Amino acid sequence: MIQLFNVVKNYGGGKPALDDVSLTIEKGEFVFLTGPSGAGKSTILKTLFGWEPFESGQILVQGINVGRLDTRNIHTLRRSMGVIFQDYKLLQNKTVFENVAFALEVTNRDRKTIKFKTWEALKNVGLTPKKDALPAQLSGGEQQRVAIARAMVNAPPIILADEPTGNLDQEISYEILKLFEEMNRNGATIVFATHSQEILRPGKHRVIVLNRGKVVAS
Repeated sequence: MIQLFNVVKNYGGGKPALDDVSLTIEKGEFVFLTGPSGAGKSTILKTLFGWEPFESGQILVQGINVGRLDTRNIHTLRRSMGVIFQDYKLLQNKTVFENVAFALEVTNRDRKTIKFKTWEALKNVGLTPKKDALPAQLSGGEQQRVAIARAMVNAPPIILADEPTGNLDQEISYEILKLFEEMNRNGATIVFATHSQEILRPGKHRVIVLNRGKVVAS
């Protein structure tokens, strides 16, 4: 479960990026965060992951009080999450396989486990034929699939996605969305930030609308 209670976040000057935001996301939910640029979508994800401090309020992620964590134990929070970005953030000098495997290597898994889990993750996103390619040799949709495989390889209970279809055309965007829905069916909680109204599925998934740092619909 993810809970925000009266969270305020300022970047300095002007209106707060988050202005008294309170919301609850249940375990296993698929939630869209939407709204115009500057609404606060990305800021919510950054505070959940512990990238951005906040001035007041409280954030609980699976019972962990995010505001009370320091740099020594922030890993206890981040190991429960996979994060996916609009610009993929792949390691350009590593192959597809190596990019995904790296997420396991930093957790000190043994080589046999790394090889098996990486292969399974690539199979789930349909990229085993591209395992030896470098990111520059892939299309935008393929690069985002690598990023999704990297995020899912540790089987985190929570997936945070920041505009993951922002650079993709509509057809590829729907294919990427299906991968997130599959992760959700497998038990992951999905928090999917997007400004695109075309990709929203309000009848199927919960939609939280933000504007100027406030929740205006949920």
